[in-house]
Amino acid sequence: MIYKIFRKTEWDELVAQGETAGAPIDLEDGYIHFSSADTVAETAALHFKDQDELILAACDPEAMEADLKWESSRGGKQFPHLYRKLRMEDVSSHWALPLSGGRHLFPDGLL
Repeated sequence: MIYKIFRKTEWDELVAQGETAGAPIDLEDGYIHFSSADTVAETAALHFKDQDELILAACDPEAMEADLKWESSRGGKQFPHLYRKLRMEDVSSHWALPLSGGRHLFPDGLL
């Protein structure tokens, strides 16, 4: 699985419209940023610090294979980037990602 962290308004847009081009950074970069299980906690800490009301969405990379590229990014690590809109049917599961004591609480067994 790969993971996308959404702000509540971004998640609500995906649910209402059935697809999204992503957050402002995704629009600026020309692809939708995802994280692996190994990098999603670091992504939350770096890019969503002190932000509450987040949604964590899990997607099957094989279902997006033709439009998904793994590319070097932060510290030379490989990150999945989606070069098309994310559709609601791409989302396998989703969870609230609450903030407690300055840290995001990930679902049990995910990391």
